[in-house]
Amino acid sequence: MSKANKVVIVTASDSGIGKKCALLLAQQGYDVGITWHSDEQGAQETADQVRGFGRRAETVQLDLANLPDGAAGIDELISRFGRVDALVNNAGAMSKNPFLDVTLEEWRKLFTVDVDGAFLCSQKVARAMVSQGEGGRIVNITSVHEHTPLPEACAYTAAKHALGGLTKSMAMELVHHKILVNAVAPGAVATPMNDMKEGDGAGSKIPEIPLGRAGDTEEIASLVAWLCSESASYTTGQSFIVDGGFMFANPHFKPKD
Repeated sequence: MSKANKVVIVTASDSGIGKKCALLLAQQGYDVGITWHSDEQGAQETADQVRGFGRRAETVQLDLANLPDGAAGIDELISRFGRVDALVNNAGAMSKNPFLDVTLEEWRKLFTVDVDGAFLCSQKVARAMVSQGEGGRIVNITSVHEHTPLPEACAYTAAKHALGGLTKSMAMELVHHKILVNAVAPGAVATPMNDMKEGDGAGSKIPEIPLGRAGDTEEIASLVAWLCSESASYTTGQSFIVDGGFMFANPHFKPKD
């Protein structure tokens, strides 16, 4: 699964799933472009760990809430490395509100980060890959809610569904350039966004999930690493759900009394 002299950009790799993706891909032989929004120290810690595996690491700030300028860091990373071979679109935003209370501003903010941001980062990277002529990989981190709604989170649910659709469209068009595009759709994972720390998944208790717990970041990142490896050379346009069985149980809907 090793790739020599290859470059991956992992957005929001200052913590959580993005950080674990950066580390596993570094172990797989990738040099890593690391982006951060507000946690520069976390990004530097990721970079130090990547360098500990003998790989090159570069960091930039990315602000996908302010487009198109906020995505300029992708161009900067491609310029610094001189190439790009894979992209992991991990950056995202989340908010919850009942449908009747969601404002247009909240709706648009979520779509800007989760959909517009992924679109723009992917387009920049794909254009570079086409110019290189050697193909590449793009992996979008969506959510189990790409496939089933999250109550009182219509903007988030719709944005993740949209990112799933974008994944399929990109896969269909970019396959002619040997660029493979897939999505990974995590369920509940032990990350700061879910008020859990790295490694808390195995010891957590979530009875609504058939496996009874949250996932750990490595259980998501290992699939991302596979999708960026040569072993996944016959896989494109797919969304892989990693959720401890949540989807087939789908306990969210509860009839009103």
